[in-house]
Order: sequence, then structure tokens, then C-alpha cells
Amino acid sequence: MSAPRRRRPKEDEDSHPDERWMASYMDMVTVLMCMFIVLFAMSTVDQQKFEQLRDSLATGFGVVESNTVDTAVGVIASPEQVDDKEALEPDAALPGAGEAELEIPDAADPAALAAAEVQDLSLLQERIRAGLQEQGLDDTVRFEIDDRGLTIRLVSSEMFFAPDAADLTGQAVQVLQTIGPIVAPTAYHASVEGHTAQVRQITDNALDWELSSSRAVKVLRYLVEESGVEFSRVRAVGYGESRPLTSGTSAEELAQNRRVDIVVLSGQTEEVRQLIPGIVSGQAPAAQQ
Repeated sequence: MSAPRRRRPKEDEDSHPDERWMASYMDMVTVLMCMFIVLFAMSTVDQQKFEQLRDSLATGFGVVESNTVDTAVGVIASPEQVDDKEALEPDAALPGAGEAELEIPDAADPAALAAAEVQDLSLLQERIRAGLQEQGLDDTVRFEIDDRGLTIRLVSSEMFFAPDAADLTGQAVQVLQTIGPIVAPTAYHASVEGHTAQVRQITDNALDWELSSSRAVKVLRYLVEESGVEFSRVRAVGYGESRPLTSGTSAEELAQNRRVDIVVLSGQTEEVRQLIPGIVSGQAPAAQQ
């Protein structure tokens, strides 16, 4: 007989592959669960607080009556009681009850806006005048407040420009050194306007426009480049002989027409600006229709 065959040892059938990935998977599932719980908690509305808010608003506007307690501080009145002065009397226990209140001008009143604009422009004028007085140059400038705004008039071109030229004189630079830093911080827009008063047998308006425009641009460039006036708030215009101050032909009258005006433009509406001349002249503004 042959020897019995020897059985081979049975392989371990309980061996498993690497299962470390399950730890990361369980962590991810846990994090996702926490995230959904937080989202669910954030999306839940407190019904009780919502109803309290709804009742409080409805009671405050006098729409419906509510038996819930309103924690808001103030006086609640129904629409029928709005015109009733007795219903709106202040509670003596409230702070400031019975004290006089400051009167605030109505911003929609054109007369009040015009008066405030005149006051602001007058203060700006006085600041410029005081600065020129310190330099001994107060006689070189004229001021005027009208419906356009504050006009700072540099009268007599010989004092500020070379004859028939646009170059600034030393005195013109001194004046602009005083005006520019005062106008620059304001919110007003400005218009630099050049004027001439040439007397020729053959009138050449083009030459006058060029000269007046060049002088206006020279003043504008100094205000922007040296005084810090924002370029978007200033413009230069040349009128030539088209807008004289006087119609005479004497040397003094022609000197008044040769000028550069720095107009600080009012930002108010036309309705308000029309009231400014009357306020400046001391007349009561006309009643609005």
C-alpha cells in the first residue's frame, strides 16, 4: 500500500486587504452630517419671535390691535389720532419732555436755501478779502454776489497781464496765491472768464476771443497746478468784447472791461438762485406762487 497523501496546510481565509481608507471615509461622513445639521439649524425660523415682530409692527402702524406686549419705546397712535394734538402730548417721564427744540430750516424752502447760500458765499468772500488785505492787494479785486454765485473780478488787465499778452504779472501771481488755496477746499465749481476791451478801427473779434481765452486758461492753469483746485471743478471761457461792464470808451471805463472773472458758481437750483440778488440787496424775497 502506498503511504497516505499528506494534506497541505489550509491557507488563511480570514486575511483582509488594507482598510485604512474607511477611517477617512467615516470622518468625511461625520463632517457632512455636522454641516447639514448646522444648515438646518440656520434655516429654522423662530415662529414665536416672528409673530411678536409681526404684531409689534401692526400695532405701531395702527393697522390692527394686538394683545401682545410691545417692547418698543415711544408713543403709539392710531391713524385717527394723528391730527389730535392732545393724543401726541409728550410724556413728562420721557427725557427732554417739555424742553424747547431747536428750529431747523426747511430744506425744501427756496428762500431758506437762498439765504444759506448767500451766507456761505459771503463768508468765502470775507476770507478772500482778509487774505488780500494782509498782502495789501485788497484794492486789486472786486466782489459781486448774484444769481450765478460769487464773482471775484480781477479788474484792469495791465495790472495782471502784459499788454496784448496772456502772461501773468507778478502781482497777478500774488493775488492768485491768496485766492486759490481758499477756493480749492470748497465743493463749489468755478468758471474763469476772460474779457477784453480793444478799440480798433477794424474790429477783429477773433483776436479778442483768442486773447481773452488765453488769459482765462493761464489763470485756470495756475489755480489747478499751483493752488490745488480740482481740474474737474473749473473751466475757462473767453468772451472777448461781448460782455463789457460799461459801454463807455474812456480809459477808466475800458480798464474795467479788461478783466478776468473767477466766478464761484452756486450749486443751487435756478428757483433758489433767482432769490439771491434780492437777499443780497436786503429786499425780502418774493412770495412763491
